[in-house]
Amino acid sequence: MEQIIKDTTANPAPLGLFGFGMTTILLNIHNAGFFELNAMIMGMGIFFGGLQQVIAGIMEWKKGNIFAMSAFTSYGFFWLSLVALWILPLFGIAKPDGTSMGFYLGMWGLFTFAFFIGTLNGNTIGKLIFGSLVILFILLSAASFTGNSTIHTIAGYEGILCGSFAFYEAAALIINDKLGRQALPL
Repeated sequence: MEQIIKDTTANPAPLGLFGFGMTTILLNIHNAGFFELNAMIMGMGIFFGGLQQVIAGIMEWKKGNIFAMSAFTSYGFFWLSLVALWILPLFGIAKPDGTSMGFYLGMWGLFTFAFFIGTLNGNTIGKLIFGSLVILFILLSAASFTGNSTIHTIAGYEGILCGSFAFYEAAALIINDKLGRQALPL
């Protein structure tokens, strides 16, 4: 007789979504022109957007969720690599130029598009997160290639929206779970 073991581990998705959402919002407030790039953004990128999302991704792996595992670990390492691109020039390594950053951000946009396709049979908020993230990477890539500050500012506002979608989903998952009903739709 086969024994069925129920998975009683917590849902790691809110952890990863808050890490992504909050860090994305803060970086894009900078991109929109409200303050300079500073240690606050880098600290969030390393720890909350980076390491914390990787941890959430590993937790999703344990639960067998390939989509969330791939997304959280990848975007966690995106944040770590982005902060490295800002910090490594302080150690004498060449700073990336607009062309290399355009390709970097463009590849992340292409990568994100694959995830967006994966959301098409899922909930609305997932489509909004990944669809707006594809647009964000396209805008940031275009701003890097062209050096156009207006595109960069527009990307900042769009990125605030993208991060807000992720923040909303994380909050909805926690609130709905604690209330035992769907108070916030997904």
